[in-house]
Parts: sequence; structure tokens; C-alpha cells
Amino acid sequence: MNYVMGKAADFNPPSKAWLEGTWHVTHSTLPMWKNKRNVCITYKAIEGSEQIDDLVSYQPLGSDKNKEVHGVDTPSPAVPAAYDWRGKGWLKIASSHWEVLGYGSHAGQDWAVTYFAKTLFTPAGIDIYSRAKEGLSDELVKEIKEGLTKVEDPGFGKLASEIFEIQNDSKSKPDEA
Repeated sequence: MNYVMGKAADFNPPSKAWLEGTWHVTHSTLPMWKNKRNVCITYKAIEGSEQIDDLVSYQPLGSDKNKEVHGVDTPSPAVPAAYDWRGKGWLKIASSHWEVLGYGSHAGQDWAVTYFAKTLFTPAGIDIYSRAKEGLSDELVKEIKEGLTKVEDPGFGKLASEIFEIQNDSKSKPDEA
């Protein structure tokens, strides 16, 4: 398990190929997800570039309508596994900075933890991703949360304590199958 929280000298960032594909946001601290469900992020390499196409999709609670937020991630030269996001279309004025804090595969469950810096529109936040639509086992989520509490930064520790589960319409969890 590649469980790295913080920027240790031996941090080996995930490859762009590992990051590519659809991720289901299962847990977060971002208030904007409290009234949303089925939140997914799809990363796709942009041919001939280090940039990544970033498509967020979700459904408001009580609606079957899909909503999307589209942007481009540019690797941050100063920090491994960090990206600067810029919106596309009418969101071109919006930007943010995000980093992969930890990632890995545990009992066949690919997962990642990301941190988002504060923007004009959102507070700083933490997301937990699962490659599988049904999410991660309760055991793995607990282990990830425990790892987040070990980061030696009081502000980050407080943020980590605010993680909540995002509604997902998939009925079965990996440890219930």
C-alpha cells in the first residue's frame, strides 16, 4: 500500500497512467458535496501534453439530472503529485490547486486521497477516491482516516476530522458482498 500523507522525501507520486480513468468521490470535507450524490472525477491524459483533462460529474440530491464541471489539470513544477486546475468554458475564470496526498491498492481496491487548496468559491478540502463505483470497504476508509489524523498540522487535523460520506446510489459495499 502506498500510504503517504505529506511530502516525505521518498514520496513516489502516482503516474499519470495510474491516475487516468474514472474515480468515485466517496468521502469529502467540501460542503458543496453535502447535497450531491454519485460524484465522479474522470482524468484523461491530453495527447502530446503533460496536462490532464478533468471532468467532474454528479447529481443533485433528489434529481436524476447529471451535472458536470470541466477543466484541465497542469502539473505543478514545484510539488510532486500536485496540479493546478483551470476551468473550461464559462468556468475558465476559476482555478484551484490540488495534490495527491496518498494512494494505493488494498485488497484489490484502488484509492486516492486529494487535498484542495482554498479558492474564492470553496474552502480547503480533502476528498477520498475509489476506483470502484461501490466505494471502499469500511475498514480501508477507517485506515485512511487514521492516516490523515497523523499529519502534523493542526489545521489539517481539524479538516480531516470533518470528513463525511457522499451519497452513492450503488447498493453493495465491498465488505458486504
